[in-house]
Amino acid sequence: MRAYCVTSESVTEGHPDKVCDQISDGILDACLAQDPAARVAVETLVSGNTVFIAGEITTTARLDAVRTAREVIRDIGYADPALGFDSGSCFILTNLRTQSPDIDLGVSRGAELGAGDQGVLYGYACDETASLMPAPIHMAHGLSLRLAAARHGGVLPWLRPDGKTQVTVRYDGEGRPEALTSVIVSTQHDEGVNRETLARGIIEEVIYPEVGGWLKPETRVLINPTGRFVIGGPAGDTGVTGRKLMVDTYGGCARHGGGAFSGKDSTKVDRTAAYMARYAAKNVVAAGLARRCEVALAYAIGERLPEMVSVETFGTETIDVDRLTAAVRETFPFSVSGMIAALDLRRPIFRKTAAYGHFGRENQGFQWEKTDRVDVLRAVCGL
Repeated sequence: MRAYCVTSESVTEGHPDKVCDQISDGILDACLAQDPAARVAVETLVSGNTVFIAGEITTTARLDAVRTAREVIRDIGYADPALGFDSGSCFILTNLRTQSPDIDLGVSRGAELGAGDQGVLYGYACDETASLMPAPIHMAHGLSLRLAAARHGGVLPWLRPDGKTQVTVRYDGEGRPEALTSVIVSTQHDEGVNRETLARGIIEEVIYPEVGGWLKPETRVLINPTGRFVIGGPAGDTGVTGRKLMVDTYGGCARHGGGAFSGKDSTKVDRTAAYMARYAAKNVVAAGLARRCEVALAYAIGERLPEMVSVETFGTETIDVDRLTAAVRETFPFSVSGMIAALDLRRPIFRKTAAYGHFGRENQGFQWEKTDRVDVLRAVCGL
């Protein structure tokens, strides 16, 4: 194998697309807090100082979508009219209706739920980081999180909510990360901050604490490459739910089935099966059964069981792949109801997933990030 490079990006919670993801998942959580069986499919669009919320919701919850949206926007940091988008003055339009009865026919099937849609879903894990995530997306998210922490904590008081990070990592001939070739941080800032202050602050408070050990003289470091980023967020760019799929998952290091996550309740396999596939793949790698693992699941609308369960280990497996696939099938529940129960997906936990990635975040209480089936999986494999 020849050496190659991988680039991954992340964005902060103030990025327009991520604002939309958080509003959609905030509404989902508001429903689940009162009605764990709520059916929710919510899309959000932001542009200028306007928010448009649309979708289908069937619930017994007393929902105030406008209030929820304003709370999310305020918590992100858009509370000042000077930003061109703020929680108090933004104009919010809603078009929410109940779920189609034709879809409900396929989902509501007694004790065992059917899939809310068809689709192919992927989960991935590798041994490049402690969280078993690819190194490039792990670094990119780490930079974005430090950028947000510096803003929320007042360490860099001139920061504004919108921001993006990107890293390029070179891999050696054995597929191991060996060098950080470039780092990019683009951050919205106050009008008055000068470029030297901005660059020094980002290097000292964001880049060096997060990836300092990877920095070399030849590493290319770019901070606000255009030279100015005052106008940002929805005031500068339109945002839509579900438009940052690679940021949400594996940074381009693994396949994605195409379905977005945010705003969807757990009967939607776009979300639930992707979480279960990650759970299975992560336990395979944690069990030492492969260095890299991708689990693929396919569903038909209305069916309770998958049409396909596939395990790919890219030649890094330590046991026969057919044997491993059979063990994965036996160890993990892939029925719709089984996945919801195993991953405890009736809780209002989803707004936390809507920024900084759905995977690799082990301190958030997400069941799909646990490696609690390692011993069972190894036993089923006969090890």
